Amino acid sequence: MEIKKINSVGEYSALRGAETLHPLINVLDYDNLALLEPASYNFGFYSIFLKDTKCGDLRYGKELYDYQEESLVFVAPGQVLTVEKYLPGVHPKGKVLIFHPDFLKGSILNNILNDYSFFSYASNEALHMSKKEKNMILNMFETIEDELHQNLDKHSKTLVVSHLQVLLNYSTRFYDRQFMTREHVNKGILERFESIINDYFNSEKLQTIGIPSVAYCAEQLHLSANYFGDLIKRETSASAQEYIQEKVIALAKQKIFDVNKSISTIAYELGFKYPQHFTRLFKKKVGMSPIEYRNLN
Repeated sequence: MEIKKINSVGEYSALRGAETLHPLINVLDYDNLALLEPASYNFGFYSIFLKDTKCGDLRYGKELYDYQEESLVFVAPGQVLTVEKYLPGVHPKGKVLIFHPDFLKGSILNNILNDYSFFSYASNEALHMSKKEKNMILNMFETIEDELHQNLDKHSKTLVVSHLQVLLNYSTRFYDRQFMTREHVNKGILERFESIINDYFNSEKLQTIGIPSVAYCAEQLHLSANYFGDLIKRETSASAQEYIQEKVIALAKQKIFDVNKSISTIAYELGFKYPQHFTRLFKKKVGMSPIEYRNLN
């Protein structure tokens, strides 16, 4: 399928038949928007979709978004978002907030935007909100929209950026709540993650591919690397990378007792390209070098 590039806020607004309130940021209401043609789109700006209706219209990655009645979907520049055919008789409801990275230049938010990892979440990872949460987010959308309707002055950008940061901070809180309320789903993901790691270590992949990456594990679970990493961090208090490393070290401790193998051989068997990298990681995690550990035991 051809990927259509939409570079600017104005271009997207015009495509949806909406007024451009500001060349770098806009809030659009689905009630007044023309439907996008089903296709894959690459946006050159950030997008926050407040979905009020389950209409089966968006896909990022391999699967449809996991929608409920009230959902938030975050899309970063450069991501490919696919618009599917709309469900018969259903017109999307909600709002869309779009802003170009240039709008944040010179602001505090510009320096911390990458901390909001949900902009890189993928399929089955939309933020599902309660009625109360949805109303709070909707009020923030409307506050930003009202400010954009004012006569622009030297305070406009500061105020809009402040409101946008509040919106993102509340989204972070609501995602934390979602991780907790979907604990049963998360436990299943943890179990599958454990199984993926064990199967990987019991295969020849360590020697042929190397230590499994976070991105590899996330892909096996049909999750984005960011969502997967955030989920593991919240469930285990360790990052996914640290979790994988602990598994490697546990396996290394078993192998070290085979005195017929050199430390370099063990390092290669564990997927390390350079033995010194293995030694450095082992000492960091265990507090002593592999040789010291072998001699001690």
